[in-house]
Amino acid sequence: MTAPPNETLTLLLVEDDAGDAFLVEELLAEAENPPKIIWVRSLAEGRIRLTDEVKCVLVDLSLPDASGLEALEQVLAMAPHAAVLVLTGLNDSHVGVEAVSAGAQDFLVKQDIDARLLIRAVRYAMERKRADLAQRKLVEVELTTKENSRLERGLLPVPLLEPGALHHEARYLPGRQRTLLAGDFWDTVQSPDGAVHVVVGDVCGHGPDEAALGVALRIAWRTLVLAGHTGNDVLRTLDSVLRVERKSSEIFTTLCTMTVEPGLRHARMHVVGHPPPLLIRDGAIEVTPGTPSGPPLGIFQGVEWSPIDVPLGDEWSVLLYTDGLIEATVGGGPDLLGTEGLERLVREQGGIHLDRLIERVIELNEDPLNDDLAAVHISRNGGR
Repeated sequence: MTAPPNETLTLLLVEDDAGDAFLVEELLAEAENPPKIIWVRSLAEGRIRLTDEVKCVLVDLSLPDASGLEALEQVLAMAPHAAVLVLTGLNDSHVGVEAVSAGAQDFLVKQDIDARLLIRAVRYAMERKRADLAQRKLVEVELTTKENSRLERGLLPVPLLEPGALHHEARYLPGRQRTLLAGDFWDTVQSPDGAVHVVVGDVCGHGPDEAALGVALRIAWRTLVLAGHTGNDVLRTLDSVLRVERKSSEIFTTLCTMTVEPGLRHARMHVVGHPPPLLIRDGAIEVTPGTPSGPPLGIFQGVEWSPIDVPLGDEWSVLLYTDGLIEATVGGGPDLLGTEGLERLVREQGGIHLDRLIERVIELNEDPLNDDLAAVHISRNGGR
C-alpha cells in the first residue's frame, strides 16, 4: 500500500473492540498491496508486539490501560519512527486538532471512514512521517555542521605577534568542500626575547584524519616554541608526535620553519622536504638557497636536519607556503606552476601581494584549487 515494491507494510492496530478491529482489517484488505496487520487490545500488549518492522500505528483513544491524548502520547513515545493515526469513535474536532498538534499524522472518526478513505489516510500519513523524519535529520545535520564549524574555527591559529615591527598575513584554503580544516597547517609565535617563529606544514592526504593530525602537529609546535625549544629539538619531537598520532605508517609530513632573530635582520630556516620559501631582500626576488634541510617527518629515524641561515637586512619579505600554491596547473594543461612560476608571478606583481597572488594562481589553474593551501607572508619595512 505504501511500502516499496515487493514489500508489505506492517501496521500495528491498537483497538480493544474486536468488531472495530475486524472492520479495519476488512477495509485495509481492499488495498492494492494489503498491509500485514498486528492487532493488539492494549498499549501494554502493543509494546510487546512492536518491532522495527512496524511503520504505521492505528490507535484508539479508549483503551483498557490509557485513554484520550494520554494513549496517543504513549504510542508516540514507544513508536517514534512510525506514522501514527488516531482512529476513534469520538467525533470531536477539538480533540482532533489536539491530537495532530501532539504529533499524530491524522485523526479519523470510525463511523466516517470507508476503505478508500482509510487506505488514502494511511498512505498520506506514511508520507508525512517520512517527510518529518527527513526534516528532523536535516536539522540534526545542520546543527552538527554548525557545531563542527565552531570546533574547527576554534582550532585555527591566532598568531602571537606583537604589533608594529613586522607585517604579517596568512591565508588558509582547505581543498575539501564544506570544511575549515585540512592537513595543511600554519602558525606564528613571537617569543619573549622578540624572536619571531613561523611554521607552515603539510600532512599528506586530504581527509579528516589528516586535518586532525595537522592540528596536533601545529599545537605541538606552538607548545615547544613557547617552551623555548628550537631547531632539531622541535623537529625530532614533531616526528615522534607524527608517528604516534598517524593512522598509517605511510603518512608523512613536510614543513618549513623560520625563526627571525630578535633584531629582525637574520633568519634561520629548516626546510623539511617542503617547497622552499620565496625571499625578497635588497629588491631581489629569489627562492631560498641551500634547501632542503632534510627529508620529511615520519620517514627515517634519527634524522638531523640542517639549518639554513639567511641574512635578511633592513627591508625584506618572506613567503612560506604549501605545495597547493605551486602544484596548480597553468592554463588547465599538464604543466604545473612550480617555484619558478611562482617567482615569475611575484615579479609580474612587483612583490608579494598574497590575495592577488592566490587569485592569479586560481585563474591560471582555470578551476578552484583541489589541493589544500596554507601560506604565510611576513615582511619588514615595506619589503613586500
